[in-house]
Amino acid sequence: MKCRLIAAGTRLPDWVNRGFHEYQKRLRTPLLLELQEISVATRRPGENPQRAILKEGADMIAAIRPGDYVVALEIHAKSMTTEQLSVWLSERMRDGRSLALLIGGPDGLAPQCRDRADQSWSLSPLTLPHGLVRVVVAEQLYRAVSLLSGHPYHRA
Repeated sequence: MKCRLIAAGTRLPDWVNRGFHEYQKRLRTPLLLELQEISVATRRPGENPQRAILKEGADMIAAIRPGDYVVALEIHAKSMTTEQLSVWLSERMRDGRSLALLIGGPDGLAPQCRDRADQSWSLSPLTLPHGLVRVVVAEQLYRAVSLLSGHPYHRA
């Protein structure tokens, strides 16, 4: 199954890229993880961030493919344990639709992305840097797949 992380931000620190790519290369089967970066819209100091959020949202919506099961990563959504994530992922694999996970930029996710999402998912009630979210999502997907396959990576 294909899973695309559609994420705002194109010039992230090297540690973010290394962390994401480490888990991406581990996820070959049954889940192929791809990253599609969306440029963060520029805004002047003091300017209302709404225009930038809407621009990023429009770019994310354009990146969603027909038939994708879309998940918006949101702080105020329902969270899952790793075990719940593995069950959920197994259900998504049986469904057969590709996944598109949306990660907003520094100012958050656009309303049109929330509206398009089939589901919302919260990693934590904490506010996390959008670059770190990429790494955490990739690691948790790897952990969930490991759990499903009986691999010893997940030892909780």
